[in-house]
Amino acid sequence: MLEALTQGEQEIRLAESDAEIRAAQSLRYQVFYQEMGAKPSEDVTEQQRDFDAFDDVCEHLLVIDRSRGKGAEGVVGTYRLMRQEHVEKIGRFYTAAEYDISPVLKFPGKVLELGRSCVDSQYRTKLTMQLLWRGIAAYVFHHGIDLMFGCASLHGTDPAKLALPLSYLYHNHLAPAELRPRALPDLYNPMDLMPAADIHAIRGLASVPPLVKGYLRLGGWVGDGAVIDHQFNTTDVCVLVKTDQISEKYVKHYDRTAR
Repeated sequence: MLEALTQGEQEIRLAESDAEIRAAQSLRYQVFYQEMGAKPSEDVTEQQRDFDAFDDVCEHLLVIDRSRGKGAEGVVGTYRLMRQEHVEKIGRFYTAAEYDISPVLKFPGKVLELGRSCVDSQYRTKLTMQLLWRGIAAYVFHHGIDLMFGCASLHGTDPAKLALPLSYLYHNHLAPAELRPRALPDLYNPMDLMPAADIHAIRGLASVPPLVKGYLRLGGWVGDGAVIDHQFNTTDVCVLVKTDQISEKYVKHYDRTAR
């Protein structure tokens, strides 16, 4: 069992009950649909929760503000985590609906899909983001994960308006060919919309969403091709991160503890 990590009044741990998973889904509804303009189905609207079949087989990482409550009532951030063991119950990773991830599946190590990340608007602080990364790092160490991947979103569905971040990512952070996912042919939108020479590195990085920047700081890459998700009002890129950089300090910590 992965132990909870705390920072002030906040803690991060895996969901332990159906009520906590529903609270994470309600937060996702609040952020994705009410705030970001995603288009809900009738069932999603009726229940005021963002949910799908993957929720039943994966694990849910939660940030909980204990001053609001110790369980479901305190959920202020979430990430959905899916390992190969979970995929065996449903048949595929979520990302496979948008990308050819065969290079990832051939990777000689354990892989983890990250998805459905969101944080309550009142908690989008450095402290909360640090706690999320601490939780992911502890999960990676606990399960011996070698590679993380998943879809990350840029707000909006017009690639032309996202030319700077998409081009910056393509020219500066494209994954090595042997690991590189590619958008499925009928969903593929080119990312190299601007010449590399026209992109100022600082402005390019500044145009990238904070979550994607977090992956890049860990040496992350992107796959080839952007995918427009009209339901969620986003343009998606596939992100990959080898985990050795985020797990190193946790290896040292647990080694000290063991000794």
